[in-house]
Amino acid sequence: MTPAAPSGSAGDGSVPGRSPQGAERTTAPPSGPENRSAPEETPRRAPGPTETTPAPAEATGPEPASAPAPVNARPGHGHAHGRSQGQGPLRGLRVLDLATLFAGPLAATLLGDFGADVVKVEHPTLPDPSRGHGPAKDGIGLWWKLLGRNKRTITLDLSTPGGRDTLLRLAATADVVVENFRPGTLEKWGLGWPELSAANPRLILARVTAFGQQGPYAHRPGFGTLAEAMSGFAAVTGEPEGPPTLPPFGLADSIAALTCAYAVMTALAGRDRTGHGQVVDLAIIEPILTVLGPQPLWYDQLGHVQPRTGNRSANNAPRNTYRSADGRWLAVSASAQSIAERVMRLVGRPELIGEPWFATGAGRARHADVIDDAVGGWIARHKAEEVVCAFEDAEAAVAPVYDVRDVMTDPQFAALDTVTEVEDPELGPLRMQNILFRLSETPGGIRWAGRPHGADTTEVLAELGLTGAEITALRTEGAL
Repeated sequence: MTPAAPSGSAGDGSVPGRSPQGAERTTAPPSGPENRSAPEETPRRAPGPTETTPAPAEATGPEPASAPAPVNARPGHGHAHGRSQGQGPLRGLRVLDLATLFAGPLAATLLGDFGADVVKVEHPTLPDPSRGHGPAKDGIGLWWKLLGRNKRTITLDLSTPGGRDTLLRLAATADVVVENFRPGTLEKWGLGWPELSAANPRLILARVTAFGQQGPYAHRPGFGTLAEAMSGFAAVTGEPEGPPTLPPFGLADSIAALTCAYAVMTALAGRDRTGHGQVVDLAIIEPILTVLGPQPLWYDQLGHVQPRTGNRSANNAPRNTYRSADGRWLAVSASAQSIAERVMRLVGRPELIGEPWFATGAGRARHADVIDDAVGGWIARHKAEEVVCAFEDAEAAVAPVYDVRDVMTDPQFAALDTVTEVEDPELGPLRMQNILFRLSETPGGIRWAGRPHGADTTEVLAELGLTGAEITALRTEGAL
């Protein structure tokens, strides 16, 4: 969540792919300086992405040189950036991704999925840790293939004078910079908001940290796990008599990434009216608190503290997981009164509907033992497929509890192309989550999976107008 600086290797090629449903798709990573045409993207069809985000250690290196003269932004900001451009609605938008693990980079990925030219900046010797996070194949981290998709990768040590000056030149051509260093790190390198906005007054700087840019915790290192703990999420998750429970994935970071992408688009809309950029200050501890609902309001007005209820809800019943006769788990939810009544009729307990307490969700929740006994007992006498069919016929809500194997074979996910196939020059066909939603007129898509460390450094710097000799000098300095 709080990064170091950026990185070099290659791996080019334009490789056609095919979706699981057979639709032709081309996923072409940038292939060479001589080919300047935009690659075909993998369009999302219209109807009919452990410990998280640490505050990375600050990179070491020479003190930054004094600020150069401001660089004027490229006029128009509708500019194309060579073959990196997709066909989505964000075509023409350039994003510099300086962030690591996971909220900032995922926010940049979401923008790239809809056509933005995302340039991933990594330290020359300290790549984004997501490249080594989780399982790997043939020594290549699979998480990076998802998180790094639709991004060109360059290396740059921001703590060196050459790296600083090059980043300012890049910022002059960009619309958005996403970073998650600890507060004060960019300023130490001479890359704070005054320098960046001088280089490009229209720039949006999205700063994603655990605790925000101010306050007593601002300089603490932070992970999404801490946000899951401090927001109150862990306190309400788990069985009543068990310990607070943390999610086994980057929940807080993912929520923050979605929020960051929304914040960036909001800031860009503001720029359309004002003509100048601004800073987005996003603390990972905050978005997850929002999705937890009205807990602060309940406490403020009633002194109510939500307890842990396991799979049950304090607001309605039935709401739980139940095991079928063939050993499958199924989830049932009956938030609506009409659904609750249909479930009771289905499981052979219509007399419960007449009970005074059954008329409200809170009343049913207080009698969850009775309702769970009725629903759980009925499901335990039927196979999972029979349960799903019976609930569907009764127009009641039920779903099997899936693991990833079920997701990969489910016909609804297949119909939506939720998990799609992307051709990768390093690993061949990859199946990963598709972009988040479908647009009927300006769809986004996956143009390529995560690319090797620094694969596009020379190309991106050449686009800035740097000569071969200047790029060589930066490498000699250690800036690349």
